[in-house]
Amino acid sequence: MNIKSIPHKFSVCKVSDLSEVRLGDEFCFIGKTDEELSLVCLTESVPENTTHRDDGWRAFRIEGELDFSLIGILAKISAALAENKIGLFAVSTYNTDYILTKEENFDRAVEIVRNL
Repeated sequence: MNIKSIPHKFSVCKVSDLSEVRLGDEFCFIGKTDEELSLVCLTESVPENTTHRDDGWRAFRIEGELDFSLIGILAKISAALAENKIGLFAVSTYNTDYILTKEENFDRAVEIVRNL
């Protein structure tokens, strides 16, 4: 598993709508359900119409395309971090999994995952 740290600070937010979200930014993850509209974005790009926000997140990605038939990768990472009392926020795209942890735990989290 090749891990790549992302050199940005992130925020996890709830927004009232997408009108102020900077979709052209390098990183922008949107989750929408019948109950909420969530956004993970660069802290410097948090929109004004944010109703809730949590700053202080850092991220790393698991490099390379992961076959959908691979089972348990996120579970293994989550369990290892939980054993070390590190919370995570996971975001996945079609090709890549991203793991966010609070800034104060980030370096330790990367080391733990690299040693899996």
